[in-house]
Amino acid sequence: MQEVVGAISPGVGEVQSYPFYHRDLSWLSFNYRVLQEAKDPTVPLLERLKFLAIYSNNLDEFFKVRVANHRNLMRVGKKTRQVFDYSPKAILKQILRIVNRQQQEFSEIFEKQIVPELGKQRIFLKRRLDLGPKQRAFVEQYFNENMLPYVQPVLLIKGKIRPFLNNASLYLMVHMEDKEDCSEQYAIVKVPSEHLPRFIQLPSLNGRRELIMLDDIVRHCVSDMFPGYNIQDTYSIKLTRDAELYIDDEYSGDLLTKIRSSLTKRHVGPPSRFVYDREMPPELLQFLIESFKLKKTDLLVEGRYHNNFDFFKFPDFGLAELKNKPLHPLKFKPLEDAPDFFKALRERDHLLALPYHSYHSVVHFFEKAAQDPQVTHIKITQYRVARRSRIMNALMEAVENGKQVFVFIEVKARFDEEANLEWGERLEAAGVKVAYSLPGVKIHSKLAWVLRKEAAGQQVYTYLSTGNFHEDTAKIYGDFGLFTTDVRLTEEVARVFSFLETGQHPKENFRHLLVGQFQMREKIEQLIDREIANARAGKPCGINFKLNSIQDEKMIAKLYEASQAGVPIRLIIRGICSIVPDVPGVSENFEIISIIDRYLEHARVFIFHNEGQEDIYLASADLMTRNLKWRVETVFPVYDEAVRQQIRDVIELQWRDNTKARIIDRERTNTYRKTDCPPFQSQVETYYYFKRKTVDG
Repeated sequence: MQEVVGAISPGVGEVQSYPFYHRDLSWLSFNYRVLQEAKDPTVPLLERLKFLAIYSNNLDEFFKVRVANHRNLMRVGKKTRQVFDYSPKAILKQILRIVNRQQQEFSEIFEKQIVPELGKQRIFLKRRLDLGPKQRAFVEQYFNENMLPYVQPVLLIKGKIRPFLNNASLYLMVHMEDKEDCSEQYAIVKVPSEHLPRFIQLPSLNGRRELIMLDDIVRHCVSDMFPGYNIQDTYSIKLTRDAELYIDDEYSGDLLTKIRSSLTKRHVGPPSRFVYDREMPPELLQFLIESFKLKKTDLLVEGRYHNNFDFFKFPDFGLAELKNKPLHPLKFKPLEDAPDFFKALRERDHLLALPYHSYHSVVHFFEKAAQDPQVTHIKITQYRVARRSRIMNALMEAVENGKQVFVFIEVKARFDEEANLEWGERLEAAGVKVAYSLPGVKIHSKLAWVLRKEAAGQQVYTYLSTGNFHEDTAKIYGDFGLFTTDVRLTEEVARVFSFLETGQHPKENFRHLLVGQFQMREKIEQLIDREIANARAGKPCGINFKLNSIQDEKMIAKLYEASQAGVPIRLIIRGICSIVPDVPGVSENFEIISIIDRYLEHARVFIFHNEGQEDIYLASADLMTRNLKWRVETVFPVYDEAVRQQIRDVIELQWRDNTKARIIDRERTNTYRKTDCPPFQSQVETYYYFKRKTVDG
């Protein structure tokens, strides 16, 4: 990968510009780390297939949104493009070059590594020419009974109206010869993977587990759809369309109506990627380019199969040994075993470390609040939520029980817009007070607030989290959640909800919470400046962040300044990292790693040394411009010393990882971080860290 693709421009009175790695190229480097897991022979075989699915799903969304954005920027006028500090066309070319290289490796991993390993387990993916008589009969019967209504065969005639290709649907391009005049003809056939399983188990003998992909069933039966032609060959294709809604900065009109309208357009947007089989002959590709009016930059070559995120549904045949050893979520005994749930919350702060701890305490929090006659008010933010959610059901039950419930729903949560709209309608129908997205910003805070009448007066209980109120992702996302009744935090959480309910800015400044749209950026910069001042004064200093992504130019420039002052900076960044480390005189004091493993690292942690009196924050926010400028985020301090120590311990466990950690270096080589110590896998060790705490009480 190219080392530096841009520079942070100097401000007024400054003379130095800083290296800056473009966010989308950095994201591709992250997705390659996912692909690395698929080719790692120490990863259980079916988990390797899962990582192929994750890589493919990630890439699909990347093209729907980010690549589509670059194409749109290329379409604007030259004067408009001059305001950018990079060339969209140049970035797009780099993206396509990198993705083409990764796709070639993807195919090699699947075909040369994983398929042979599946064979050793007596699992065989068969193609149509490999089928025996009984299997051919089975496939033909399956096609006629299950697939025939969906395949939609269409002849392609040059110069005629071309068929519409559904967004991200699979198609086979069929090369044929007319039986009468021997002329070449082309056709297109849909592979109905949205209606049927992608992997169909075949009748087999002698303990063999044999599968065929839906694509190959269509290939086998395609001649029946075109009886007047000789089938020469078939090649898979897929068109991905622009899926961005482009409504974030609108300040007028009915936002909900605009979102609903935009959702209907998502499936008919302009092309952002046309994927085709690398075995396709040039003349056929040219025919497709002309027929569908494609550009060279629309084209992306892949292997025989597309939509490889369907590997998520690859049958496991009950072979537990081919999957990760389960780490069953641990009971959070201080709350789950508490005879009085709310009393246990009052006594001290509680830290949930997900998915190591069970999410039951969070669900129980809302269900208890819904049923407790002393609870009068419940408030919560909703960004992403499970399709089947006990939490949402508890909120509706709370209204039935006479409580006042307020839910702020962010309907601009990408690819969850429709689900969030549906939940909003259900909640409103149940009597919940619902507020929706604010124009121009996204509400990304993860907060809950409960008011309870008690003998000593009104008592507020809050839950602040780095992740969503989502029962499903809580099983696979690494997040922190804090239960607290600390008045310093509960009062300010109430102010955030007041803003969300009324739209009016709080009259008092936030002193403890760092809140996006108010003082979050300024406060983080002040905390970095304090470490810079301490370094220059020869005092102990340090910065230790764990984030999903860091891309904001001003924040990176501030961290470069800290590095130049001598502040040691340790970063654990899962995804985008636009910092270029190891540049002499600029970024020599950075140590950056990324951890990709069985769980998605999602927690955000900010630790500032402060001469040994550490400031520790958890957050919903990354250091992306969107988080710092266009979102309402909540960064919350951790005051309880026992909780603070647990956070320190988890961060140090991650820094000891020499199995799943990669070094983020200047060249973006994604080299695994190796040490002289015995193998240490931080996610597994974190699980046993909390398990020991569970046993020890």
